Amino acid sequence: MTFSKPQPTPMATSLKLTPDGSEAFSDPMLYRQTVGALQYLTFTRSDLTYAVNKVSQFMHQPQLHHRQAVKRILRYVVGTTHFGIRFIPNTDSTLRCFANADWGSDPSDRKSTSSFCIYFGLNLVTWSSKKQAVVSRSTIEAEFCSIASATTELSWMVSLLKELSLFPHAPTIYYDNLGAVLLTANPIFHSKTKHFALDVHYVRDHVRKQHLRVQHIPAQLQVADALTKPVSRDSFQNFHDKLRVHSL
Repeated sequence: MTFSKPQPTPMATSLKLTPDGSEAFSDPMLYRQTVGALQYLTFTRSDLTYAVNKVSQFMHQPQLHHRQAVKRILRYVVGTTHFGIRFIPNTDSTLRCFANADWGSDPSDRKSTSSFCIYFGLNLVTWSSKKQAVVSRSTIEAEFCSIASATTELSWMVSLLKELSLFPHAPTIYYDNLGAVLLTANPIFHSKTKHFALDVHYVRDHVRKQHLRVQHIPAQLQVADALTKPVSRDSFQNFHDKLRVHSL
């Protein structure tokens, strides 16, 4: 793939990967080795997170259309080998998190995808894109599961920073679903939330103790959107710099 034509994005917006849909790939070991190598690359390339997570879900029985998706990622990497995550010195010790979810995005089992990216000051320090473990019965459930996952990661990071004698202010989660944001502070426990009550109580407890803040932002400013689904070329380029991936 060294001399292949580069692609502007790691995954086409129209692509819907499913377990079946084409013939079995003749060399499953090659598929697993390639995807495994790409997983290491995501340690410094947050822009590859969603695409690599998606193709990793078919390592047990890869098919030809899965292999084509991997080749698309490699063609994107060919044109961006000089890119990497950049850290800059700054005195800001604020933890900020952008979280998002794509409800029922998997066409095979209708499970949702959660994502978050956490900034320490101006630097992106951790990010995640992961398919949720259970099928969400509503949009608000999928969104709240994503907030709960981000809250868990932030709690660990605050604990780590305190061990390093750094005492940051209460971290902030930025979310673009107004209903989910309001639910984090609403003391009324709605009957419609009983099937994900543990997540609601967990997040609400952190908010009540002022260990966490959840704020609403417009969808066009949601950086984590690029980690839940394939986005268009223009949107991808817009989020590229915000994901702190730059030419080195």
